[in-house]
Amino acid sequence: MGLRELFVQKDFVVTTEIPPPKGVNAASSLDIAKKILRRVDGINVTDNQRGIMRMCSLAFSHLLKEIGHNPIMQVCTRDRNRLALQSDILGAGALGIENICIMTGDHPKLGDHPDAKPVFDLDSIQLIKVIKELETGVCMSGKRLESSAKFFVGGVVNPFFEPFELELIKIKKKIDAGAEFFQTQPFFDKESLEKFLEEVRGLNTKFLIGISPIKSVKMINFLNEKVLTKKIPENISKRIETAENQTEEGIRIAAEFIREIKGMVRSIHIMPIGIESYLPYLLDEAGL
Repeated sequence: MGLRELFVQKDFVVTTEIPPPKGVNAASSLDIAKKILRRVDGINVTDNQRGIMRMCSLAFSHLLKEIGHNPIMQVCTRDRNRLALQSDILGAGALGIENICIMTGDHPKLGDHPDAKPVFDLDSIQLIKVIKELETGVCMSGKRLESSAKFFVGGVVNPFFEPFELELIKIKKKIDAGAEFFQTQPFFDKESLEKFLEEVRGLNTKFLIGISPIKSVKMINFLNEKVLTKKIPENISKRIETAENQTEEGIRIAAEFIREIKGMVRSIHIMPIGIESYLPYLLDEAGL
């Protein structure tokens, strides 16, 4: 069953994230995926996340699909022009990969190839529109395709962008372009989530609420300084800092939060940055 159908038929949808390996051997990543088979509804496959080069999301998505998972192929507009982007989308369709999550992507200077030239030929809204055109059998040049496929297209949203009115405009533009679901940056407190849900109430789309277990104080500092636009709450930082095992405490905190919000939302997206091997433990602790 596809992710689109699961959103309709399930009371609570759970997706997670496993990055492709930094090499050609995907055995260890696939072993993690096998341990959570039939426990999650989809696995998001990152596309050179934070500008760090890895195996392409298309190939790893295919490997996940072969073992029975429902991959969500991430596509960044940063690294490819419109020819390559359309080519990869068609390749996904040929391999039966229908879930596509579109984003612009971090600048290469932030990653492990800072001298790489960014492309940004299209932005995320434009690419969503292009995918919907490909579905009709027409490529961006206006020429007819010999065949195409249907896709379940999503985007990303930063609930903490200020002013949020500008982010809301982008969300609505993506919906108008054809986006049917969104993955959010991680939430760490119920109050922020309640505020976000109120601000997006009435929008005709699905939100996968981001959850990210914290593995260490070092990770807190990195997220606060380099990634998040809203800092991790102090009470969480203190729990991690004073814990005998910081990673396990971070898992417990994330599991507690999932149980707390389960009655508020219908779908979550777990981002276990650097601790993918703990996913079975987190799912157990959260009762999923």
